[in-house]
Amino acid sequence: MHDVIISGAGPSGSQCAQVLAEAGYKVALIEKDTNWRKPCGGALNPSVIEHYPQLKKLSLPKLKGVVMHSADYHSLKYQSGEMGTGTIVDRLLFDNFIREIAIDKGAELFDKNLSFNFIIKNNRKVGIKTKSASKTKEFFGKIIIIADGMSSKLALKSGLRSKWKINEIALAKCSIMEGKHQLDEEHAYVFFRPYKGYGWIFPLDKRRFNIGVYIFAEDNLNYNLHKAYNGFLSDPDIKKYIPASNYKTIWTGAYPFPTEGVLQKSLYDDNLMIIGDAGGFISPISGEGIDAAIMSGKIAAETAIMALEEEDYSKNLLRNYKNHPEIKGISRNYKLKYSMIEFFYKNNGENLNRMLALTEKDPEFKSQVVDMFISKSIAIPNKDFFSKIGE
Repeated sequence: MHDVIISGAGPSGSQCAQVLAEAGYKVALIEKDTNWRKPCGGALNPSVIEHYPQLKKLSLPKLKGVVMHSADYHSLKYQSGEMGTGTIVDRLLFDNFIREIAIDKGAELFDKNLSFNFIIKNNRKVGIKTKSASKTKEFFGKIIIIADGMSSKLALKSGLRSKWKINEIALAKCSIMEGKHQLDEEHAYVFFRPYKGYGWIFPLDKRRFNIGVYIFAEDNLNYNLHKAYNGFLSDPDIKKYIPASNYKTIWTGAYPFPTEGVLQKSLYDDNLMIIGDAGGFISPISGEGIDAAIMSGKIAAETAIMALEEEDYSKNLLRNYKNHPEIKGISRNYKLKYSMIEFFYKNNGENLNRMLALTEKDPEFKSQVVDMFISKSIAIPNKDFFSKIGE
């Protein structure tokens, strides 16, 4: 018997487990495979470093800015300045690092366990069932937290949300490669494409980089992910940054993730909360989700502590998770970004082309673009912003 069962030991689950364990509660942290590397660019913004100052021990590269390219190769170079310094990290290294912090604080890890169903008693979810290589296990807890990604079996069986439709997700493919490159190691490189999606090259060090593409919404049906990936790698404008012909592929993978923002009506129920990717905590357009995942885990843990102290595990109390100002702020941010997708990608990304072209000669306009795509708190563009693009 545990106070809290957390299914999924990625960023959201590990942060949630850490906060609960630090408060003295008995936590089961269940993970299907700690050796699995999530296909992801691995860019961490400064707020993630604030959550985990221990990362400074790893001597990770300093990420001081972003270079964004439109499909016709207009560019915007942004220096982070007052926003602080982020980094690029191998997700296998990062996930294991923060998971170990949770374990050091007292969370109990159960690796190689796939959560597949709830244990129901008297019409109440009292635990979860998992499968391992040798047997089925049962874990009991006062509160259950679902943190095992968009493909979570528990999220579906909870009845809080249905299966994702193809136009509600993104499909991405990326690799970690080794070889000499022409990248500024202090910048991440983003390349918008004529379809809904973008490509990226993120330098890990002087000889390694993470490269990939993602496609989302209805363009999942219109474009082949693997062809888009291969086309990106062979694009002459991309080859300027990775000119060699014999790069070593250290690892490659493909993955789906949700793109419509936070599922506000599907985050909680009696003795149950959903966090991270499983709850839609991934930014539309950019696909960035590590910071929001960590925040959702932190707020869910704080809500669980309140419930445990009051011995009230009802949805009436757990709704405090959804109503927390940080969660509301993330939800509003993502909702606004999602509302602008059709405008930006109109006519094969023509508006994105115009937008980045304008940033090259209009500093005030450039500042607005940065607020939309890079800043943590999005600013609502004024009418002049959209009229300039449409001119």
